Amino acid sequence: MRIIGGTCRGHPLKTPQGQDIRPTTDKVRLAIFNALFSRGAVVDAHVLDGFCGTGALGLEALSQGAASAFFCDVSRVSLSLAQDNARALKLDKTTIFKQEDVTKIGTRPQATEKFDLVFLDPPYRKSLIEPTLINLKNGNWLNDGAWIVLESEKEWRCPSAFGTIDFEKSYGETIVRFMKI
Repeated sequence: MRIIGGTCRGHPLKTPQGQDIRPTTDKVRLAIFNALFSRGAVVDAHVLDGFCGTGALGLEALSQGAASAFFCDVSRVSLSLAQDNARALKLDKTTIFKQEDVTKIGTRPQATEKFDLVFLDPPYRKSLIEPTLINLKNGNWLNDGAWIVLESEKEWRCPSAFGTIDFEKSYGETIVRFMKI
């Protein structure tokens, strides 16, 4: 795995041993960021990389012009891997790392920016997206007009109550949906 665009283009990312973390492939990240750029959703955005794993999505956003990124994961191993990748890319000055269950994120602290762009790529078949969306909305974490990129198993259906699905594309067993709040 590597960063596919921006100031860190071509730089490798540390990846996990084993199958506990399922990083978004370079091909899928390229498609995601092409779609986000065509929507003007990356440059100067405040980003949440929920269920961050390696941090690939948030770090890609920073490399391509995002203002800041907040990385959240329940796994200490995942969070450490994301922090190591941010340091190696020299992107750690515009990042926050929090070991927390993003499905229970709570209320946004006043000093923390609201998010313009959110990546949610949770473990499949665990019903984690809906409670995350509820808590992000109820906790005042999202700016009006925020983009949310949902990566899930193909059979998962997104509840329409959260926003409008602007675009979706399948990649093997994965489907990526772009939601506008």
